[in-house]
Amino acid sequence: MRLTSMPCTKLADLPLSLLTIMSYPRTIILDCVNMDVKVGKATPKDSKYVEKLEALFPDLPKRNDIFDSLQKAKFDVSGLTTEQMLRKDQKTIFRQGTKVAISAIYMDLEAFLQRSGLIADLHAFCQAHSCDVLVTMTIFFNTHNEPVRQLAIFCPHAALRMTICGVLERSHSPSLKLTPAPSAHPHLQAYLQGNTQISRKKLLPLLQEALSAYFESMRIPSGQPDTEGVCREQADKELDRAGNSLFPGLSQDEEEPPLPPTPMNSLVDECPLDQGLPKLSAEAIFEKCSQISQSQSTTASMSTK
Repeated sequence: MRLTSMPCTKLADLPLSLLTIMSYPRTIILDCVNMDVKVGKATPKDSKYVEKLEALFPDLPKRNDIFDSLQKAKFDVSGLTTEQMLRKDQKTIFRQGTKVAISAIYMDLEAFLQRSGLIADLHAFCQAHSCDVLVTMTIFFNTHNEPVRQLAIFCPHAALRMTICGVLERSHSPSLKLTPAPSAHPHLQAYLQGNTQISRKKLLPLLQEALSAYFESMRIPSGQPDTEGVCREQADKELDRAGNSLFPGLSQDEEEPPLPPTPMNSLVDECPLDQGLPKLSAEAIFEKCSQISQSQSTTASMSTK
């Protein structure tokens, strides 16, 4: 049975579980950048599952063709507003009422920063979604088909922005190998990222570390007399205000429900897909595929008699 050449009407008649399984190779191939070892996103488990699924569905398009088609669609941001680009692929983290959004932007950072009205759009996005910090990681491929990553940290609160930038610049495990890039706006710090294997997922622990460092720096050192500064209770109130109202016009009581997390496609250990479908192991999935294939073969044999 040639699955790739089936009419939509027949494809719709296939069991939902089979259609879901058929989509897994595409999902893994895209997320792992065509299983490219140099990019460093594919794990041995990813490779194992892709090979098994490709063996089960030999009529699927070639791996390179699948990747090229999906990659082209993923990087097509034509016609999108800045707000839509920021929401297209976004993750968020929280710490003591402070929200940091991390968005993937599929274009060169220089071109992104030159978008008309960008700073106003970034302010509006943060206010609309109650974000205190907006981190954008741009990614594109150069003429040699090599990945290029860049970072931009937007935050009107100078102390918080400087703390985050300091942690990222000094990080050695992992090292981002950041080089400051020109930025015309004082609230935005841009970088060229020399270590292209550091994705947003690997950046998240560093951002959590930066938030911890920031909140720790806001506290009064132990043993310092209250007469030399505000009391600890007042400092805690200031800390809460800093965490919840870094942008003017935002109410502390108005919190937007958190956006659903960006689904993780790669079958790495932390991925929900690593647990398989509900109450199904990986072996059970492949056994189910074999049963479906045998059943269809038997039906086809009987119909020819």
